[in-house]
Amino acid sequence: MSELTSESARAALLASDGPTILDALPHPVLLVAPDGVIESANMAAEIFMRSSASFLRRHPISEFVPFGSPLLTLIDQVRERAAPVNEYKVDIGSPRIGAPKIVDINAAPVADRPGAVVLMFQERTMAEKIDRQLTSRGAARTVTSLAAMLAHEIKNPLSGIRGAAQLLEQSVVDDDRSLTRLIMDETDRIVRLVDRMEVFSDERPIERDPVNIHVVLDRVKSLSDKGFARNKRIVEIYDPSLPPVYANKDQLIQVFLNLVKNASEAIGDDPDGEIRISTAFRPGVRLSVPGTEARVSLPLEFCVQDNGPGVPDDLLPHLFEPFITTKTNGSGLGLALVAKIIGDHGGVIECDSQRERTVFRILMPAFTEGGNPVSDLNSRGIE
Repeated sequence: MSELTSESARAALLASDGPTILDALPHPVLLVAPDGVIESANMAAEIFMRSSASFLRRHPISEFVPFGSPLLTLIDQVRERAAPVNEYKVDIGSPRIGAPKIVDINAAPVADRPGAVVLMFQERTMAEKIDRQLTSRGAARTVTSLAAMLAHEIKNPLSGIRGAAQLLEQSVVDDDRSLTRLIMDETDRIVRLVDRMEVFSDERPIERDPVNIHVVLDRVKSLSDKGFARNKRIVEIYDPSLPPVYANKDQLIQVFLNLVKNASEAIGDDPDGEIRISTAFRPGVRLSVPGTEARVSLPLEFCVQDNGPGVPDDLLPHLFEPFITTKTNGSGLGLALVAKIIGDHGGVIECDSQRERTVFRILMPAFTEGGNPVSDLNSRGIE
């Protein structure tokens, strides 16, 4: 999903050729004055709002959204905090705009205009209306039944096949011994694949503790430097003030090892290849909890970025589904497992990819004294 940062949106609006730049953008962008009146709109906003720019400039934003819309609250929060706020999956549909209209909103203040707010909408398709958290979990769980079936119905016969091949190896001539070895090697490979798939059917509660994410990332970098990323440049951009994340340390190490390994393989032998690992605090990002009106804050952002060739456009929407891979010998279960682990921790994972810039972005809740809000919701069966 393409994304325009609040800083670039603000700069474009205030530049002398701002209207020309904004009209080239595919996303609706509005400038809301301190009194709530729409002051500027690009062409995408005119289409989205079903009104001309001249008409929009004569009316407050409140006339285009339902009464009590979350958008109005979001604007108030930006003014109060004087900081950008992002919110996902907000319905701003109305008779004037058209219903429904599910969008991701990026709202940011204008530095030299107190009270003025820049809004950018990213409209979601019908498929994207499903909550991101459930989407990530569902992608991994699509193989749960298959994993259970494979574990019980395939591993036992495979054990017999391997045992028979071992017995044959002792009696065949040397020229045929390679065939029995091939049978055993392929049997072992299938067993390893089934073992990996069994992870998806594991619904046991996760043992969690407050975890310093930078301790996890330091361990991941150390393992990477000694292994698959031995000759790769890894850049660390950390916010040392981050609060702990409520998580299973070993599972987080598994997640980031997988992402860094994928990044390393993506850049290959490129001498200019670079992997960036970053952490940041994003207090404005919130996620709706299906079945309730609650919105859970996911302020911890962890990113793994590489400057490889990028993910093919046709593969990107299905990246976290099982058996999706571009690797010749890949099983396509690595990212599906990552999605399951992050989802089980109450977080979400996204991928934004273009040539020389692929970013895997993980958003997770921070640890709070007295229990984590997302884990509390999940314990009551709300996912």
